[in-house]
Amino acid sequence: MWRSMLNETVGSLSERLFLAMQKRCMTKSRRVQDRSKKKRVHDLEIATERWKVVSKVLVIMDVLKKEPEQVIPVKRLEQYRQQINLSKPHKVADFIGKSPKLFELYKDKRGLVWCGLTNQAEELIEEEARLLEEHAEKAVEYVTRLLMMSVDKRLPVDKVAHFRREIGLPYDFRTRWIYLFPEHFKVVRVEDAEYLQLTSWNPAWAITELEKKTYAAESNLEQNTPGELSLPFPIKFPPNYKKIFRIGGKIEHFQKRPYLSPYADPQGLLPGSQEFDKRAVAVMHEILSFTIEKRLVTDHLTHFRREFVMPQKLMRLLLKHFAIFYVSERGKRFSVFLTEAYDGYELIDKCPLVLWKEKILGLAGYRGRRKRIGRFNECSDAENGLFHSDHDNQSTFMEDEGEDAIVTLDDASLTNDSEMDVGDLYDTYKS
Repeated sequence: MWRSMLNETVGSLSERLFLAMQKRCMTKSRRVQDRSKKKRVHDLEIATERWKVVSKVLVIMDVLKKEPEQVIPVKRLEQYRQQINLSKPHKVADFIGKSPKLFELYKDKRGLVWCGLTNQAEELIEEEARLLEEHAEKAVEYVTRLLMMSVDKRLPVDKVAHFRREIGLPYDFRTRWIYLFPEHFKVVRVEDAEYLQLTSWNPAWAITELEKKTYAAESNLEQNTPGELSLPFPIKFPPNYKKIFRIGGKIEHFQKRPYLSPYADPQGLLPGSQEFDKRAVAVMHEILSFTIEKRLVTDHLTHFRREFVMPQKLMRLLLKHFAIFYVSERGKRFSVFLTEAYDGYELIDKCPLVLWKEKILGLAGYRGRRKRIGRFNECSDAENGLFHSDHDNQSTFMEDEGEDAIVTLDDASLTNDSEMDVGDLYDTYKS
């Protein structure tokens, strides 16, 4: 009998030892998917979900804007499935039909279904054009500062274009806008590729956003030459694990360590050194500060590793400094947030372009779905029932009395029977 009890005790100890080792391995992991649930910031996952919905809608609006009559056969929209981030077997027509305040679906007498913009959507497009014009001065500054941070003082036009919506660049960025400010930058051709080249260094712009916030009262700040900085980064811990990860003083030690300004020459830094990594943190902090949502798709950062002299394993650095950045794994592409810029799932300082996007979200039929954020996969947000139509039991197709008469079409697939308000979704995630 004592042997049986001993075997049970040994087995229990072995199981606990295995679980402890497994937990330790997960803690040391630098893969986003291996993070424990305690490390996930549910508020920012909700923010990710909301903006992914907006981005899908904006792709369709951009396509329609380019059409001569701002209408297009829905069948042709299928070719933009990848840009919309809508995977099969989900239909583009169903996705569009869930936002009747923004899109109208027409079916002509030949049975061809067309998509067009509603009056509200057309007014919003005009409003955005006006807001982008008002934002132009700040956009010029941000593009110039990106060039000033780059090691060669030039960036590929294709890569800068990735930031178009994030930093508020106009639609004609590549065809017209980049030629309008020769006093700041110009287009040059290098090995059959177009680059944006810095034409003049502006000392007043060689100051980080963190310096501006810290020394807001000092009028002579623009006279400083970029060099070594000792300003700590604002950090924000979710309350459920703040104390756990402050053990050992590693974060305090990191905060006190001086680092090179993103605008200073980094070529003397040794890759892999503490100085090298902290400068990379400062560069990422500065780039995210330029964005209107203080958020970027991580691909847009990793594409600039060489130009901004950042580590090859950039994701590892983002995950390591989880109190400064938050990486969301929701969807097919990861997003990185500047944690200091958010209060819950709401951006603290909202510029007019962010408020404009919130109008889009309000008209997109988004209400969320009653589910927890648990295991993440690569499914599209639109596939998870994130939309609600005001016309659940009505046709989303309009009728036309003209020559090409439109016939009505009822489609039960456009309804949604699992809905909840964003506020309810927030409460569910927090539980």
